[in-house]
Amino acid sequence: MSTQDVTREQVGARQFVKGIDNPVLVSCIAVVAIILIGSIYLPDFASVKYLVQQLRIASFLGIVATGAMVVILLGQIDLSIPWAMTAAAMVSTAVVGLGEAWAPFAIPAGLMVGVVVGLFNGIGVGYVRLPSMILTLATNAVLLGLAVVYTGGFAPQTKASGLMRWLGRDSSVLGVPNVLWVWLLLGVGVAVVLRRSAVGRAIFATGNREVASYLSGIRTSRVICLAFVFSGVCSALGGILLAGRLDQSYQGMGNDYLLPAIAAVVLGGTHILGGRGTYLGTAVGVLVISLISSVLAVMQIPEASRQIIYGAVIIAMLLLHGRGAAPGR
Repeated sequence: MSTQDVTREQVGARQFVKGIDNPVLVSCIAVVAIILIGSIYLPDFASVKYLVQQLRIASFLGIVATGAMVVILLGQIDLSIPWAMTAAAMVSTAVVGLGEAWAPFAIPAGLMVGVVVGLFNGIGVGYVRLPSMILTLATNAVLLGLAVVYTGGFAPQTKASGLMRWLGRDSSVLGVPNVLWVWLLLGVGVAVVLRRSAVGRAIFATGNREVASYLSGIRTSRVICLAFVFSGVCSALGGILLAGRLDQSYQGMGNDYLLPAIAAVVLGGTHILGGRGTYLGTAVGVLVISLISSVLAVMQIPEASRQIIYGAVIIAMLLLHGRGAAPGR
């Protein structure tokens, strides 16, 4: 039996509801509870129109959290998310600023920023064996510095392309926001890859026991590198779509996404030390974080207090699901 199967069997034996991981079940209950609480302060909170708007807002976080989850499944972490988002958004809007003929290249240019950032992090962690927390934090600082040098400390005077605006803020099929469709397609793809492909099995195996996985023939360094590249692309995509929604890019536009993204992944039951987790849990975790933010906004809770709550959520979930060593460590 594979390491992944053993882990899933052990987790499944403690499930309150058969077939549903406990963190996912708890998060689903939390979603319902938050909607009920929000309805007390704002009667329209439970309306379809308001919930669709919340899903639109949650989609940006969901896209970013998708990449963060894949990295965390390996027992690593990506702290370069904020300025990977910002740098990709700035590059995309800068390309649009070159002229209308350059507009079709805006999104590919922004995504290429994510590839470069992810490749740098992936090579450093996967091949050079640098600590992911330190390396990605340093990468984030470098991107911050480059952005300041590029802008001179001011917001760049550029706009998003038509396609960026269409994806980021418009609705088309069935009245569903286009950014939500992007998140759904990305999420389904990741869920299928994690559950049904050799790459997914390699990710879980590496997260469980990296040394054993390497000895069994899995190229763990390549798996880690690919995971960081994917995380970089997801961060870049989130930044590009956010720039499309706002029709501009600005410094620090990704700063509000790092802690919520990690909180959503952990809240959904992904083991912070790797080897265990489901994408369904991450998706529900994103909904919980987004709805909590909405309720706090309705209650006029200051931003500083929201950050305290996000941090408290991570600590609580670590105590519940992340105590002790990761499987195989």
